Amino acid sequence: MQTEIDLWELAAPAFVRALPALLEVYRAAMDPPRDQLTGRRAIMERHAGHPRFRSFTAVRTSDGNAVGFGYGFHGRHGQWWHDVISDELRRRDPEAERRWFGDAFEIAELHVLPEWQGRGIGRRILEALTADRPEPTAVLSTHSGPTRAQALYRSCGFTEVLTDFRFPGSPDQPFTIMAAPLPLPAAPHPRSAGRSPGSRSTG
Repeated sequence: MQTEIDLWELAAPAFVRALPALLEVYRAAMDPPRDQLTGRRAIMERHAGHPRFRSFTAVRTSDGNAVGFGYGFHGRHGQWWHDVISDELRRRDPEAERRWFGDAFEIAELHVLPEWQGRGIGRRILEALTADRPEPTAVLSTHSGPTRAQALYRSCGFTEVLTDFRFPGSPDQPFTIMAAPLPLPAAPHPRSAGRSPGSRSTG
């Protein structure tokens, strides 16, 4: 029998309180060095204070345990990721920088536990995050290569705007910067791993 999944929208204070559980999802999905988790938590706490912050957590209906989460916010000058990417894109293609980064919703994190991937959970989170946004575009970065994440983003209308990009401090890991117009196109197939497209909101 398929386990049902609910989406909970967490306002910024609730998101910060939930970070211990969400970081376990992040750890399982990304497998970072254990000593980096403290710094990642501090970054996520700071992100929760950015303008137009929105987050969703996918939880098992039976017990409320998190199996995935995602969040984003309005991008603007003075945010590290925004400035690094927009500066490089402006150097390569000023028109693309204006189109995609002039007024964008930046998806900072989207992760699902490995054993729950491939069930439509990441798509549900992505659709919830980007629904009814005031920004005309959404942007994100993802590891380069033929990954499941890239396949998801492409199927949701994202295209590559920068490839083989190296962030300062991470020269060995290439990233792909992707962008999409909002709203995203409708899903090409029925949702899975959940009983409804609705969500519960909590502060």
